[in-house]
Amino acid sequence: MRMTMTTMMTMTTTRRRTTTITMTMMMMMMTLMMMITTMTTITMLLVIVTIMLLLLLMTMLLLMMRWRLKSRTRTRATTTTTTTTTTMMMMMMMMMMMMMMMMMMMMTMTMTMMMMMMMMMMMMMMMMMMMMMMMMMIDDDMMMMMIMMR
Repeated sequence: MRMTMTTMMTMTTTRRRTTTITMTMMMMMMTLMMMITTMTTITMLLVIVTIMLLLLLMTMLLLMMRWRLKSRTRTRATTTTTTTTTTMMMMMMMMMMMMMMMMMMMMTMTMTMMMMMMMMMMMMMMMMMMMMMMMMMIDDDMMMMMIMMR
C-alpha cells in the first residue's frame, strides 16, 4: 500500500490532484480496516486483492492521462473524450466492487451482518463521491494544462 501511495504521489504534479488522491487513498485504507475487523481470512484476502487491482487500474489510468497531457499534438476535444471515458471506466469499476460486496454479504448473512452491509454501502457511496470529485479535479487540471501549453 505504501508503494502505491508513493507512486501516486510521484505521478501527480499539481497540489489539488495530490490532495484528492491522498484522500481517496485514506478512504481505501479506512474501508480495508473495516473489512479486516469484520470479515474472515479468505474473504479478507479476496477484498484486499480486489482493492489492490483497483489501485493498479487507477494508477494506470492516471499514467495514461499524464501521457496524453505530455503529447502536445492532441487537441482539446480528444483529451476531454479520454477523460470522460476514464470516468465511465471508474464508475464501472466501482459498480463491480459494489456487486462483489453484495455477493459476499449474501453468502454470509446474519442480522448483525445486515448492519455491517449498510455501513459498507455508505462507505462505497462515499468512495463513489470521492472518485467523482477526483475525476472532476483532474479534468479541470487538464484544461488548465492545455491552456498553459497553448
